[in-house]
Amino acid sequence: MVLRAGLLGVGMMGRHHARVLREVEGVELVAIADPGGDPHGVAGGLKILPDTDALIAVGIDIAVVAVPTAFHEKAALQLGAAGVHTLVEKPIAHSLEAGQRMVDAFRDAGLVGAVGHIERFNPALQELRRRIERGELGALYQIQTRRQGPFPSRISDVGVAKDLASHDVDLTAWVVQSEYEYVFAQTAFKSGRAHEDMIAITGRTQSGVIVNNLVNWLSPMKERLTVVTGEKGAFVADTATGDLTFYANGTIPLEWDTVSSFRGVSEGDVTRYSYPKREPLRVEHENFRDAVLGRPSDIVTMEQGQRTLLVVESALEAANSRSVLQL
Repeated sequence: MVLRAGLLGVGMMGRHHARVLREVEGVELVAIADPGGDPHGVAGGLKILPDTDALIAVGIDIAVVAVPTAFHEKAALQLGAAGVHTLVEKPIAHSLEAGQRMVDAFRDAGLVGAVGHIERFNPALQELRRRIERGELGALYQIQTRRQGPFPSRISDVGVAKDLASHDVDLTAWVVQSEYEYVFAQTAFKSGRAHEDMIAITGRTQSGVIVNNLVNWLSPMKERLTVVTGEKGAFVADTATGDLTFYANGTIPLEWDTVSSFRGVSEGDVTRYSYPKREPLRVEHENFRDAVLGRPSDIVTMEQGQRTLLVVESALEAANSRSVLQL
């Protein structure tokens, strides 16, 4: 079965969706809609349609929504009402109320709804998750992420928390397989915009893993790191390069009973792994396709996207109130 796909929005992110939708086996891109036209020239032989209704009228099985966050809810609800399985770019919506309406609509209609938290599909994080599942790190103690770099001028409707920290919140919960339980945060407004351009989130997952997410648009140095520390060492995933490195705990069991209690760790072997590095967006689309077709898949569901938005909104509230919030 070939899924007929429609794409809403061909801006900075939408142009990449257009390319990948044309490459994924079992999917045919049949329609594109964008009221702003085709600034990047990705339509090819397709006519640029004016809106979501026109996209639906073509007859599509799946859709990708890559318009500004404020328009996610309206587009998704239209597509859901038409029986179209939908992948919405992150964050799921502009508010928790809007996100919940989307979750409810797709659940009640029995449709696949997904959110485009693409970092989960980064090859370094995919490999990290596989190795954690195999027990290579033992018990998990802490996860920290650092995502910083220059301000992207294309972003105007949200701050760094919803645009970037949402990536780290999603990947954190997915990597350790446990939701956030407590959050505290601090924010900074340094660039003269209405939205925050720096946020530091600290917290703990339900499983007891300590969390730290440092995110900003104020650094001239681009950094995309995830560090997971556990019983047997630490994994460092660089999602900018797709590399994964393991720093082993080199502590050797001691023979004397009187000094054999845990006193810390020592440096051990360092291993950088080799594995296939596939494009994250393509892996994301393949998983979405498989979910629609009822095959085994690992998508970011709308429920998970809503949970991520809840954590981000709670972090912003915690920063404003200077308090620790339990989710």
